[in-house]
Amino acid sequence: QVQLVESGGGLVQAGGSLRLSCSAPLPRFSVYILAWFRQPPGKERAFVAAIGMSDTGTEYADSVKGRFTITRDDAMKTVHLQMNSLSPEDTAVYYCAATEVGTWAREHDYDHWGQGTQVTVSS
Repeated sequence: QVQLVESGGGLVQAGGSLRLSCSAPLPRFSVYILAWFRQPPGKERAFVAAIGMSDTGTEYADSVKGRFTITRDDAMKTVHLQMNSLSPEDTAVYYCAATEVGTWAREHDYDHWGQGTQVTVSS
């Protein structure tokens, strides 16, 4: 299992933006499905967004559609999550994950995970 490393979390006011990044030193990085999950305080971890290998598209949780954008940079082996119009309900630990095959929104299909980065949105 390869350890992924998230960065970019922090404290932001409601309505603000943050950009999360995840470094994923995986061999054959370009074939991986990459995703972001989040775990709010006292709740289970849940799917946020995923991106397939080149030109295969993206998928988002309903709660973040239109506000969050997931992108990947295969040359740099990184995945990003641009988060706009943040609200206190977005407060959570955000995790990036990677898998070669699986259902994009299914947590248990992912083989590689990061340690998480805290995002706190104040009202």
